[in-house]
Amino acid sequence: MDIQINYGAVFVAAVAYFLLGWAWHSSLLFMKPWAKEMGLDKLNKKEKEKRMKEMPKGMIGNFLAVLVTAYVLAHSVSSARQMNFSGLTAGLTIGFWVWLGYIATTLLNTVLWEGRSWKLYFINVGYHLVGMLAMGSILAVWP
Repeated sequence: MDIQINYGAVFVAAVAYFLLGWAWHSSLLFMKPWAKEMGLDKLNKKEKEKRMKEMPKGMIGNFLAVLVTAYVLAHSVSSARQMNFSGLTAGLTIGFWVWLGYIATTLLNTVLWEGRSWKLYFINVGYHLVGMLAMGSILAVWP
């Protein structure tokens, strides 16, 4: 099996996922309920300033993680192409099954073992679902 990875598509897919995360966790979408469920609304000024200073490091680490995710997802898309399953439908399907099998199930542990709320789970898992569908689509339609 000849796996062919388009690194430009991997980078664009990772950027799209990353930017979606910015929008998802901003005041445009879910910032307030997410922050409340995370307990961030209860932080004092000093703790908030500390978190803000740490944010660039976290964002760089997050982008690198998303880049790895896009690269791995590109392998699945490439394998599907070799089985004559390609295009937007393939990208959406692969993105969905990877999300369901790895992300939704893994994040479930935050509710079951860490005591996080279902509301937080659905905010987080929703972001990853939309992100995986977007990445799968980009990787599948980009030649």
